[in-house]
Amino acid sequence: MGLDKSVWDKEIETPASVVAYVDLAVRALLPDGSEVLGISPTGASYWARLGRIDTIKANGEEESFFVKVHQGDLGKRIVSGEYLGISALREVIPEMVAEPIGWGTYQEIPDTHFLLSRFVEMTEDIPDVSDFPALVAELHKRGVSPDGKFGFPHLLHGGMHPLPTPPTDTWEECFTNMIKFNMAKEESVHGPDKELTKLKTDIIEKVIPRLLRPLKIVPRLVHGDLWDGNASVDANTGNPMIFDPLCLYAHNEFELAPWKAARHKMTKAYVDEYTKHFPVSEPAGDFEDRTLLYFLRFDLLSSSLYPGNLRFRYGSMNTMRYLVTKYSEGYEGYWYATAGDQTETVPRMESEDLAVAGHQVLTT
Repeated sequence: MGLDKSVWDKEIETPASVVAYVDLAVRALLPDGSEVLGISPTGASYWARLGRIDTIKANGEEESFFVKVHQGDLGKRIVSGEYLGISALREVIPEMVAEPIGWGTYQEIPDTHFLLSRFVEMTEDIPDVSDFPALVAELHKRGVSPDGKFGFPHLLHGGMHPLPTPPTDTWEECFTNMIKFNMAKEESVHGPDKELTKLKTDIIEKVIPRLLRPLKIVPRLVHGDLWDGNASVDANTGNPMIFDPLCLYAHNEFELAPWKAARHKMTKAYVDEYTKHFPVSEPAGDFEDRTLLYFLRFDLLSSSLYPGNLRFRYGSMNTMRYLVTKYSEGYEGYWYATAGDQTETVPRMESEDLAVAGHQVLTT
């Protein structure tokens, strides 16, 4: 799918020369006996260089691979984290994820790092509403956290920004960590704003506890950035495919947030179809506003990625105004309304420490 130049029109920092040849380190990860026929640019990215490597196996069959290339220490962290994210998804739902082969560092160009996977020829279409939401629901059903923790133990990146989600015991704590980090990153890019500062405080102190604390949920593996730019259709099989994950174990409804955006091609119809296969969490009456809160995280991330483009900041502020106005009484108002006894102590999170820490990064 093509890139929206109105969002970001800067040149990729990694030179095109990194996908003009197949480096020795990449060749070392190809199956034994593979003969490289050539490499060509493929796909589209705001941040990375992408290539298709065509090979012929010892038995004469042709086979293609996909390589994504970044540079610098940041690039190394990006490809190592993405490999772990793709591997986690592939283990749970292999029918929707191209097989990751490995990652490494170029031998012939300094400080250049790559991710290698099987190449899947994809169409220019988004997956169809008739089958895609059901498969996403299947991912969530299968992908239960093995240790009961929310978050992800490895550091992944959205665009060029780290997105830490250290494991936590509660979804409220995990999401609060995540959105506080996004808020700080967005402010570092576009500067402080008096109204926005107050809105952010109210989101953290009132809206998040109100909408997330009542949930009784199991952490489930989500793609984490499932907008239409990260999903397509296998041109040979017609199967939906997903890629470029920001994996974490989360509330499964977090996955639906990008489908609320008018700017995206996957719309409310996808949400409605999904809930036929995975019922809405209780309190069901909070569903629309919960997913709107989750969508706020995506707008904040988008705003931080594109310096000078304030469109996502303004959208974030509109969302915050609505949520803060509606949930001005916070969790306490909800608890009193549902418990009906103001003499008891209002329950709070077990952990008030929302520090962002504890991630692992692979090294070669």
